Amino acid sequence: MASATASARFESSNATGVFFVHSCPPALVAQVEWALAREIDQLVKPHWSPQPLQQGLLRATVDWCGPVGTAAAVASSLFGWQQLRFEITEDATAHSDSGRWMHTPTLGIFHLRTDAAGNGLLSEQTIRAAIAHTAARPDRLASALTRALGDAWDRELEPYRVAEEGDATIFELPRLGVG
Repeated sequence: MASATASARFESSNATGVFFVHSCPPALVAQVEWALAREIDQLVKPHWSPQPLQQGLLRATVDWCGPVGTAAAVASSLFGWQQLRFEITEDATAHSDSGRWMHTPTLGIFHLRTDAAGNGLLSEQTIRAAIAHTAARPDRLASALTRALGDAWDRELEPYRVAEEGDATIFELPRLGVG
């Protein structure tokens, strides 16, 4: 009976998730591994492979198990690193919600609560704020809600998520004004 109670306590205080490193300079690999290992308290040696979209950068995926809040702690420790694009998810536990943290060099970090299928969840307060903020311009409500869902991060990360060997390099093109 005691082992069942200890097992239940372990399961309720630990979370699982996936850490996706979409682009990382080789010089930062050890620091990225160290940041994750420090939070989950075990050695992490992912298989690094070339990032097809940017020559010289690497990518990796790691399944992790650690204390609730691990994803937020890893995201915070890696926040702002140049050329580092990543996502880290944390699955829900009996005592915590699930979430996804996304980071890009140009946009910074973004957090979104998610459901069991990975869909983004907006709180009632976030939706009410979007409605209030766009009350004078209801045509901007959709834009406010997509911002709240992290659409800019998804747009920037999607090419890195689906990149395959041989894909072309992505170049940021300037937006042309409509005259």
